[in-house]
Amino acid sequence: MIVESAFRVGRQNHVAFEPRAVVARYEDGRFHIETSTQVPWTIRNATARFLGVPASQVRVTVPPVGGAFGLKFDIAVEPFAALLARATGLPVRLENTREEEMLTCLFRENAEISIRSAVTRGGEIVGREAVVLMDCGAHGGEQIFLTTMTAHTLGGNYKLGSVRLVSRAVYTNTAPNGAFRACNGVYNTFALERHTDEIAAALGMDPLAFRRRNVLGDGDLGATGQVFEGNVLGPMLDRMDTLRPRQAAAEVRDGKLIGRATTVGTWFIFVGPSAATLNMNADGTATLVTSGVEIGSGSMVQGLPQIVAATLGIRPEDVVVRAADTDSAGYDVGVGGGRTTVSLGAASLAAATEVRTKLLRVAADMIEASEGDLILREGRVEIGGAPGSGVPIATVAARAQSLHGPVAGTGAFTRGGVPAMPGCAAGHFIDAIDIPVFAVHDCEVAVDPDTGHAEVLNYRVVQDVGRALNPRAIQGQIQGGVVQGLGYALHEEVTIDDNGRVRQSGFETYRLPLALDVLPVEIALHEGAPSIGPLGVKGAGEVPILNVGATIACAVANATGKRVQELPLTPPRVLALLLDRTEDLALPHIAPRWEDNLVAPHGSGAR
Repeated sequence: MIVESAFRVGRQNHVAFEPRAVVARYEDGRFHIETSTQVPWTIRNATARFLGVPASQVRVTVPPVGGAFGLKFDIAVEPFAALLARATGLPVRLENTREEEMLTCLFRENAEISIRSAVTRGGEIVGREAVVLMDCGAHGGEQIFLTTMTAHTLGGNYKLGSVRLVSRAVYTNTAPNGAFRACNGVYNTFALERHTDEIAAALGMDPLAFRRRNVLGDGDLGATGQVFEGNVLGPMLDRMDTLRPRQAAAEVRDGKLIGRATTVGTWFIFVGPSAATLNMNADGTATLVTSGVEIGSGSMVQGLPQIVAATLGIRPEDVVVRAADTDSAGYDVGVGGGRTTVSLGAASLAAATEVRTKLLRVAADMIEASEGDLILREGRVEIGGAPGSGVPIATVAARAQSLHGPVAGTGAFTRGGVPAMPGCAAGHFIDAIDIPVFAVHDCEVAVDPDTGHAEVLNYRVVQDVGRALNPRAIQGQIQGGVVQGLGYALHEEVTIDDNGRVRQSGFETYRLPLALDVLPVEIALHEGAPSIGPLGVKGAGEVPILNVGATIACAVANATGKRVQELPLTPPRVLALLLDRTEDLALPHIAPRWEDNLVAPHGSGAR
């Protein structure tokens, strides 16, 4: 049986509460740029190229950032402020107004997705083809590498037979688009999970049974030929079963149409180069120097101090994390993609391990014991099994400094390099996923048949976290990600007029989730899945938004009995569904023969 589906999504604005802003100075022949960014080294190097000066003449520092979500993963106003600072000899501040942010934001792109699958009567997926058209706007920028993520967001949930996935970046005379939390995964997961429900309906199978039969497990191949490790999604679906009430997928209650749905999703941790330096102070505290940026996830102020503190036997509050400064910290590819606790955490762990080794060497002489018998805990170096036998770490640090100089360690980390199948994804920005992350979401919605208003009644998440260093912080990220996803699913849409201009210029015209739209999320953290991250961790901040649009759309489809093909599900759009005033989408075109159109310009193809 061949099942075909087509979907369409609109643009979403990041709406970081702190706009893009910079203060630039030109002093003693060097530029100092203090900016709100996720990528201090990118700002340094790009600004230097823009100004035609060596990168060493540009220093970038970053205070805590008031929201980003991918908006600040590239250069913005920084070079202009630097140019003006050099021209005037005075500090220059540039800050976007809210209107400027709304009109020039690198939106989550609008897209059109077509998927067709060949399935057996028993529910095996033996072939899949998909085409994704992604609106670049007027300039390519980040959009080119984002096309390559389709191989994972459309090919990472289920076991597949023959696969062909194509992404095309389409240039239009509109404001540019770019990276936004879980990039193209949010709408590709929406399309894939709606398509999955449509397959199950065509086969007469229970949607959950179909998913259980086909989700990736240990040793299965992803779309790029990557071999996945660990059986993760199956147990996560089992865990969701314990959270979900035993109820039908649809019913009528108090005149409202009630629908329920469960979806799965696969994302990845964006690893890459990171560096860390750790200095042990004579008072028993430690100073961590990295190019990491605190963007609200808590990784810089919670995750990294926990990793360092656990290694050195001190309290997390005794670890001072320096703000990013390209003059003092090593290269880092940037904060985003859930990579902070993984990449910077691994570099910090390596630096802390070096410091630990130096402390134990000095302590062994002081206590007259073997290094292997010593442990660091609660601010002391002691002989294992003999509490009170040692000395404070501060005493050891001071002794080490007097004998050998400053006690410091350095660490570095880059990607693990999981292989893809040769020829499947050659030239991709990400050929294979070093650290896959899985999610299972479930929700119940109520649709008012008179108005088309869809209300989410309850929401549940089971998320793969590898190892949870700080469960409460992860739960906060999941709660926030779900709320942001509610906006994408039900309210938020940037529209373009006939002249290519953005219609929404502020909060008056762009509908964000409000306090009354927020609902508590029931959360279960799944630990134990394989990870190359330090201590087995996986980044937890990016993936919570991944499934939200898909889950709500599937629940609304179940509630209404209608084919949901478009997001957001605003009341007029849902009412049109109920009144059968919509036409089935058939975009973009898929060639009738698989051998046609094998080469996709500006895009990615999988086997």
